[in-house]
Amino acid sequence: MSAILEIPALPRSLVLDPPLTDEEFEKLCLASENAQVERTKEGWIEVEPPSAGFASDANSEIIYQLRAWWHSHKGGRVFDSSGFFLPDGSMLSPDAAYIRKGKSRQITKEEGQHFLHLCPDFIVELLSPSDSLAKTKAKLEAWIKNGVELGWLVDCYRKQVLVYEPGKAVRVETGNVVEGIGPVEGFRLDLLEVWASFQLEE
Repeated sequence: MSAILEIPALPRSLVLDPPLTDEEFEKLCLASENAQVERTKEGWIEVEPPSAGFASDANSEIIYQLRAWWHSHKGGRVFDSSGFFLPDGSMLSPDAAYIRKGKSRQITKEEGQHFLHLCPDFIVELLSPSDSLAKTKAKLEAWIKNGVELGWLVDCYRKQVLVYEPGKAVRVETGNVVEGIGPVEGFRLDLLEVWASFQLEE
């Protein structure tokens, strides 16, 4: 009879007193190689597991398509799950992000070696098995409040994209393509390729 291995659950959030400085928090994130660490505006440190198999595949497809669009004009910068220190004191990490050329040109060489103290113009959050839909929606709202012009919540399980814009009601896209506007005008995300990441190979 095999023994049952009981693995204690690690806390998903914690508060440190005194709170870490931005520099100390960045060092904590870099030391946590196997987890995604974020900080809320209240100072709570949120720990998320790495992306699961199919979700990671889908995210790589999103990054690939966003990067391909970038190559059509090579203006601004594309990021994957990099951390951003935001105006409200939080540090969030999207699954994909884009910064306009005017803003990206202001980043110094030294600043580029660290998490950036700025807000992206466009972000994508991909819902993964470990994510709560309600919590991810709240994260999109936080992105918008901090200055994101356009945010997409890609839900592969319901095959839909929730579109967030400042001052507008959330819009639901259920077609095969979602069209970029504003900072990513001309970008078209082929959702059929993203959904395909969750299908078994024949």
